[in-house]
Amino acid sequence: MQTTVPDEYPADDLHDRRIGPANEIVVTAAGITQLDVLAGTTVVEGAELLRNMNGQLGEVLVSIPGVSASGFSPGASRPVLRGFSGERVKVLVDGLGNLDVSNTSADHAVSIDPLTAERIEVLRGPATLLYGSQAIGGAVNVIDKRIPLRMPNEAVHVDAIAALDTAADLRQGGVSVDLPAGENFAFHIDGSYSQTDDLEVPGFTVAPQLRAQLLAEAAAEQAEEPEEAEELREAAAQRGVLPSSATETWSANAGFALFAGGSNLGASIGIYDTNYGVPGRPGTGHAHGEEEADAPGADDGEGEQVSIGLRQYRADFRGSLDMGDGFFSELKTRAGYSDYSHTEFEGAEIGTVFEVQGIETRAELVQRARDSWNGSLGFQYYFRDFDAFGAEAYVPRNRTDQYALFGLQEVALGPVQLEFAGRYESTDVESAPLGIQRHFDGLSGAVGVVRETDAGLRFGINASRAERAPSAEELFSNGPHIATQAFEIGDVDLSTESALGLEGFMRGLIGDAQVSVAIFRSWFDDYIYLADTGLEEDDLPVFQYLQRDATYSGIEGEVQIPLIERDGLQLTADLRGDYIRAELDDGSPLPRIPPFSLLGALEANTARFDGRVEVQYNGEQNRTAAFETPTDDFTFVNASLAWKPLRGQDNVTLLAQVKNIFDAEGRRHASFTKDFVPLTGRNFRLTLQSSF
Repeated sequence: MQTTVPDEYPADDLHDRRIGPANEIVVTAAGITQLDVLAGTTVVEGAELLRNMNGQLGEVLVSIPGVSASGFSPGASRPVLRGFSGERVKVLVDGLGNLDVSNTSADHAVSIDPLTAERIEVLRGPATLLYGSQAIGGAVNVIDKRIPLRMPNEAVHVDAIAALDTAADLRQGGVSVDLPAGENFAFHIDGSYSQTDDLEVPGFTVAPQLRAQLLAEAAAEQAEEPEEAEELREAAAQRGVLPSSATETWSANAGFALFAGGSNLGASIGIYDTNYGVPGRPGTGHAHGEEEADAPGADDGEGEQVSIGLRQYRADFRGSLDMGDGFFSELKTRAGYSDYSHTEFEGAEIGTVFEVQGIETRAELVQRARDSWNGSLGFQYYFRDFDAFGAEAYVPRNRTDQYALFGLQEVALGPVQLEFAGRYESTDVESAPLGIQRHFDGLSGAVGVVRETDAGLRFGINASRAERAPSAEELFSNGPHIATQAFEIGDVDLSTESALGLEGFMRGLIGDAQVSVAIFRSWFDDYIYLADTGLEEDDLPVFQYLQRDATYSGIEGEVQIPLIERDGLQLTADLRGDYIRAELDDGSPLPRIPPFSLLGALEANTARFDGRVEVQYNGEQNRTAAFETPTDDFTFVNASLAWKPLRGQDNVTLLAQVKNIFDAEGRRHASFTKDFVPLTGRNFRLTLQSSF
């Protein structure tokens, strides 16, 4: 994996930046040079980002240790960090929440197009201290250029990308333009478009256990309902293509920035629009009651397909004020506004509409860097107004207001570094139709001790305590839920969820090898989870949000070993792996926890060619929660070759890839839909990237 340090990094922050992505600075944490208190940190950019590009953010990041994806469908896949998802993983754009509803349900797509990203920061572990209680399990921060980060050094700078593939008949393209206006003003515009057909998959669409169930039901129905029995057999026999999985997405952004000495001010506006199919569970209706047994998405072969149309309008503001030579050197401000609408279509008919208006703001005072002391203090405000209309509006209208104060500090004592972080958060969640308002106070903190050897190896231990306020969905849900195929019931009496975490890590150089390893454990009090009650409502199992103590444990690591470095050739071995175990206090497993995974790769780099062959193994998951099916192991083999056709220049790259070379069947255990939504089959992809 090749990484670079962006131009805006201060020179005095570079002494430890070249050893790989696990040791990159988190650029949105102002005033902090190492930030080891969040040990599981990775930056994905450059060649790695291009190689893993996908229309859904979760799929871009699945090769990172400790990261999986929700994998609901090709049009909706959200990151899963150390087994955490939904309300425990916050997705951000340049340090601010994305302000969509992807956290509320697995079938809701993340309203970010990775095609326009400059880099992606992944924070595994309690990022609560930086970004709020919704990041108790981690955060993913997408950095783009919609507000220019720096003055362009040329009259016009254009970045462009185009891609095609065979598994989904992908047609994709994006372009961004940066240009200066005078000495201090910079403009940016970008746009992207992507379209795919139904996805090609290996073998049968449904998993063996579900296939056997469908065939058994067909046999039982044969005498009295022969037509229904035939439809069930057809559903069991579906193979080669995943129905209702096509996508179409476009985005457009425009922004500007004014630079004056050490200060800058900028703003942007943007649109993200996507339409994607929602695969239905074979043998059942998409809807959640007898009256809609033939609803779109049912596997009767005749029902209309369900799709989702999503559009977000977003406006952003960013400022940085140089405060001179005082105790504070800089005031950094960020603000964002989102108007989000999400419509679920049943054929051409509108089924359910979700609408969200959201605001998030941050202000950070950065302390002047001293020889042994760095840090920052900040304030954050978050507001969300949520409403839903239609048959599947299982959450009533609600409003969330959240205020927070936070601080991060580093103190260097020779080779030992101490880190401290704290956050106070006040959250109000109100549903006017229910006449209910809840207030929560949360206090989170962390302390870390890090030692660095003369050879640049850093190792340390962190302890943290993080609190999360229940979400409106966990408090107020009451109705059928498409993604979980369940009738969900919230609990208005839920209390704050808290976690005590301990993490040890080591990263840096051991000889010539770059190493990053972390081992962690979190003890949750009042962990909020969905439990099967054994009851039924509208022919659906009833799940209710409950609280109980739980533990998460795991290990993750990455090793990059240079094998050859001579005559313009670099050959590197890349080894990655992770394991997570999560269970309630009685030892019963929590649902949808990703299994053990390993990745091994050989990467060769020359002046004009970069080649990589990798084997990615995902183990079986048979530690399952009640009513959850196990998942078989699978192995994907991938290969890529990048060519820079212009001698002496790197501004044009042609990337040819073959993913899942042996057309192996794979299913993500973290997915609600794994039993009828397999991963992509053999896929040939061609990407052209240019910068000039």
